Amino acid sequence: MPAGTATGKDSDKSTHDEACLEQPPHLSVSPALFQKFQKLIYSETGIWLGSSKTALLCGRLFRRLRTLEISSLESYYECVSQPDQHEERARMIDAITTNETRFYREPRQFEFLVQRVFPRWQADAERGVRSKRLNIWSAGCSSGEEPYTLAMLLAKYLSTEHACQARILATDISNRVLEKARKGIYPISRATELPKDLLHAFMLRGVAERQGEMKVKVEIQQMVEFRRLNLDGESDLVEGPFDVIFCRNVLIYFDVASKQRVVASLVHHLATSGILFVGHAENLNSVSAELRSLEPTIYTRTENKERL
Repeated sequence: MPAGTATGKDSDKSTHDEACLEQPPHLSVSPALFQKFQKLIYSETGIWLGSSKTALLCGRLFRRLRTLEISSLESYYECVSQPDQHEERARMIDAITTNETRFYREPRQFEFLVQRVFPRWQADAERGVRSKRLNIWSAGCSSGEEPYTLAMLLAKYLSTEHACQARILATDISNRVLEKARKGIYPISRATELPKDLLHAFMLRGVAERQGEMKVKVEIQQMVEFRRLNLDGESDLVEGPFDVIFCRNVLIYFDVASKQRVVASLVHHLATSGILFVGHAENLNSVSAELRSLEPTIYTRTENKERL
């Protein structure tokens, strides 16, 4: 994802439980066939499915096999690997990717934006040394909680003039989670994840048949554009530069080569002095010479290069 989003973001226990619930006794995968799926998934996404994920693969693909009335993974592979099966490969990626996210996840990073980045933006814009237009990219946005949190913070802490000119691009490799994100509807139990001021200002409580749900207000939804994108191979389709990029808990699911390609692309799309936020388990100090660490998981771009 958080790609695209990657597989394996659930705990090992939840992954095992889900596989056991979905996997019928007759559905299995040989080491040779699993390697074929590994290579296919890697070629499509840059994500390397570890050898410990055989049960996950079987469990997640069972529903696709049942829908297509295919009885074995061998037959499914013969289908999905055909050159013209672009849509089915996208559905396969939807099935095997796991998307775990929350509103206001890793609060320290959002506090960094509010306390250190937003004031600088506003002051520079008022002095005429930077544009009032802001570009933000949520890469691996999953079901939308991250970009909606960003939009709420922009609306609350920036002037109306600045907030109205903000553009948030939110991308993910999974059509399934993007469809959910565009709706902006979440269980009311998720309300505890948001600070109360943001919750009361920007979320609507469902009533009648929508009881038990909450919905992002329209003005916040309009600040976010959701788009399907494979970070490893399609990032040239993204229009930069960006003042801020969030790419959290995504890079750890790429192998070394894919990670280097993705980071190079992210840096290429980041404005000079722009800010890149990554996940708590991701360290980029040895990955790109153009990034300087401001705090753990927070980097800035230092070298001015030709823009896209």
